[in-house]
Amino acid sequence: MPLTYLKTARTEPPQAGADIADTVQVMLARLRAGGAQVALEYARDLDGWDGPVTLPAEQIAAASARVPQALRDDIAWAHDNISRFAAAQRATAQDMEIALRPGLIAGQKQIPVRAAGCYVPGGRYSHIASALMSIATAREAGVADITACSPPSGPGGIPDALVHTMSLAGATRILCLGGVQGVAAMAFGLFGAPQADILVGPGNAYVAESKRQLFGPVGIDMFAGPTDSLVLADASADPDTVAADLVGQAEHGTTSPVWLATTSRALAGAVMARVPALIATLPEPNRTAATAAWRDLGEVVLCDTAEEMAAHADARAPEHLHVQARDLDWWLDRLSAYGSLFLGERTTVAFGDKAAGPNHVLPTSGAARYTGGLSVHKFLKTVTWQRVERPALGDLAGVTARLSRAEGMEGHARSADIRMGTQDRALTSTG
Repeated sequence: MPLTYLKTARTEPPQAGADIADTVQVMLARLRAGGAQVALEYARDLDGWDGPVTLPAEQIAAASARVPQALRDDIAWAHDNISRFAAAQRATAQDMEIALRPGLIAGQKQIPVRAAGCYVPGGRYSHIASALMSIATAREAGVADITACSPPSGPGGIPDALVHTMSLAGATRILCLGGVQGVAAMAFGLFGAPQADILVGPGNAYVAESKRQLFGPVGIDMFAGPTDSLVLADASADPDTVAADLVGQAEHGTTSPVWLATTSRALAGAVMARVPALIATLPEPNRTAATAAWRDLGEVVLCDTAEEMAAHADARAPEHLHVQARDLDWWLDRLSAYGSLFLGERTTVAFGDKAAGPNHVLPTSGAARYTGGLSVHKFLKTVTWQRVERPALGDLAGVTARLSRAEGMEGHARSADIRMGTQDRALTSTG
C-alpha cells in the first residue's frame, strides 16, 4: 500500500554549495603552498585567534585541573564505555593464515595506520563526546600518533573540558585550530604533526568539504552531511517519549531532519501535537534550530504494517534509527540500512551520542545503504600476504602461465614459467 504522509518536509536537507567548494579549494591551495604561516593567518582572520596553536603539557594539565571533578567523572565514565566497545571491536579484527593447498599459504594482517587526525568541532556546543568517539577509537585501534584539533572558543582558546577530554582519550598533541586550516594542518603535517594517514571527526560544511577535497592522498572516515534520525513506532509506543526523542535530535540544527514512521494514526497525531510544545520549552538557540528542523524537514509517515515500516526505513537508510515497537528481536533481524540502531523505549539516540559506547560518527544522507560508521576498522588496513613452497609450485605456475597467455599477458606468463625452470633464463635476463 502507498505510504500516507501526515506531515511532509517542505525542503530537502541542503548540500554543500559550489561557493563553499570554491572557497575551500582556494584555502587548501594556499595552505598547501604556505604551510603553518598561512594557517596562522586564517586562525587570526577567521577565528580571532593569535595565541599558540600547539598546547603545551602544562597548559593541558592546567585546563584539566579547572574542570569540576563531577564532570571529569562523567567524562571518564563515557570514555570507559567507548574505549571498551572499541577494544572489543579491535578483537574481532584478526590476523589469519590458511594453507589453500599444500605449499600455498596465504593470510591477512591488521595494521593500524601510522598517524590519524581527529577533528573535534566547536561552535554552539562543546563537543566532549565527539572527542572521545574519534580519539579513543583511534587509540584502541593501535594508532601510534594522534593529532586532535579544535577551534578556539573565545579568547581562552579550546574549552577546558574539551582539552581534558582530548588528553584523556589519548591525543598525542592538541592543536587550537579550526575549520579548513585545522583539517589542512593535520593533512599536511603542520605544527610538528606528521602528515595524517586518515582524517576523522564531524564538523561544519567547510570541514566536510575540506575532507572531501583532500580524500585520496589521505583517507577520511566518510562524507558527512547534516545529522538525521528516524523513529519507528507502533501503538505500544509512548507519544511523549517519541516526541521528546524527535525534538532532542532536531536541536542539532536547522538542517537536521527528524522523521517518524508509525502504524498508529492515533500515535502520529499525539506526537505531532506534542512536538511544537516541547520545542517551545527549549532554551535559545536550540529552540530556533529545532523549530526550523521540524517545520521544514520533519516528516510523519503512516504505514499499514511493521514490514512496511521496515521497508521504509531501509529505503531511507537513516543515520540514527530508533525502534519503539513490540518484538525488538524481529526488528534487529529485519532492518538492514542504518548508521546505528537503537532498540526499545529505554534506549535513546542521546545515549549513543554521548556515552553508551558505540561510535556516534555515523553515515548521513542515505550513505548507510553501503557503509557503517566510524570504528576501529577505519584505522586499520587489512592487508594480505602469500608464500609459495615447492609442493604447490607446479600447478600454480602452470595455471598462472596459461591464464596469463589467455589474457595476452606474456610477461606475466614468463614470470610464472621461470619459477619452474621452463623459461630460458638467459633470455629473461637480457630482455
